[in-house]
Amino acid sequence: MQSHELLREVLQKTSAKQVAADLNLSLSMIYKWAEPGEGDGSGAVNPLDRIEGLLRSTNDTRLVQWICQRAGGFFIQNPNTTKPHPDYLIPATNEIVQEFADLLSVIAVAASDNQVTPPEARKIRARWEELKTVTEGFVACCEEGNFSELRRHPSPTA
Repeated sequence: MQSHELLREVLQKTSAKQVAADLNLSLSMIYKWAEPGEGDGSGAVNPLDRIEGLLRSTNDTRLVQWICQRAGGFFIQNPNTTKPHPDYLIPATNEIVQEFADLLSVIAVAASDNQVTPPEARKIRARWEELKTVTEGFVACCEEGNFSELRRHPSPTA
């Protein structure tokens, strides 16, 4: 979906006039955002396209994380498809277990004095984000059926 298409859908459910007033912009500018951009049509470069350009320019996902936090959520990056997937299940599950252990360690250290400071909370958040990313990579491998080595070489206990 193109950004202008998303904005068009959003403006069908909310008042363009209110958006213009909230952002201190003209109503025509808000409507231009919902049209194909410059070169494709008469629309204006909209904020979504600018955010995408900023992300592409900086390659810094903290921008997306910040937006997600403002929306009451969080950003989980999809697994890097250029990295080779694990060939079998055990190393992949071990990585998840290790990430979880690392998270628990950070939590234990932070809570050892019965309080969690803002820097400690940031460390906990960072480890949590890493665990979610590793787990998402594992789930994607499972969905792709990318554990063919496991089927060819069953474990001795199987």
